[in-house]
Amino acid sequence: MRSLLAPTAVVAEDEATLRQELVERLAQLWPELSIVGEAADGVQALRLLDECRPDILFLDIQMPGATGLEVARQVAGRAHVVFVTAYDQYAVEAFEQGAVDYLLKPLQASRLFTTILRIKQRLALPPADLAGVLGQLGGAPGVPGSSAPAPARSGFLRWINASVGQTLRLITVDEVLYFQSDNKYTRVATREGEALIRKPLKELVEELDPQQFWQIHRSTLVNAAAVAGVTRDFRGRLQLRLKAHEDTLLVAESYTHLFKQM
Repeated sequence: MRSLLAPTAVVAEDEATLRQELVERLAQLWPELSIVGEAADGVQALRLLDECRPDILFLDIQMPGATGLEVARQVAGRAHVVFVTAYDQYAVEAFEQGAVDYLLKPLQASRLFTTILRIKQRLALPPADLAGVLGQLGGAPGVPGSSAPAPARSGFLRWINASVGQTLRLITVDEVLYFQSDNKYTRVATREGEALIRKPLKELVEELDPQQFWQIHRSTLVNAAAVAGVTRDFRGRLQLRLKAHEDTLLVAESYTHLFKQM
């Protein structure tokens, strides 16, 4: 966290025009605030949260990649959150009862000024626990990411926090070529290299979309979209070739039926 006299913020909003408007109005009304990052989707917001460690996160509820509610669940007291929303019927009540603030679309300068005053008062305190607010929003009809009647959303794992040396990196599951058990850790292979997570493979099997990730061995899960072809080694064992990657993966006998049509 920075000095209270020079706080930092990340603005996460998928509508470019609205994002720019919010950044410009913040500069006018709160010139001491430093915008250290802008995100156009939820995954970018999560990455900026880890990389920039802002004091404040202006967070649109409805974003691609990961919704504002999904991002907020990962904040875990690391930043003060201001939600940006068009869902006033159900969301505002939850915000009013929680120790967070909100901005309604379209933005109003007077409301933003009030929000700034509230945030300034809270900066000296630890960020609020979002559990209660997220619990209420999670049951609000029409709010993206809620459990109430609304367009169906997948509950599968969409990103992971993995260690690359001493660095923590956010990786979307679409980037992953394969997961492989390695002693106490699970290796995460991407085109950029490898990372490690502590989550065991058996948990990943339950959390990942089975249409996207296939278990081919008791120690290996592969992204089906990364498979380039199938070969057999000199022992007759099935092996997978990956797209744009030199690794080959052994397929256990009990999983060979997955590749009979290839």
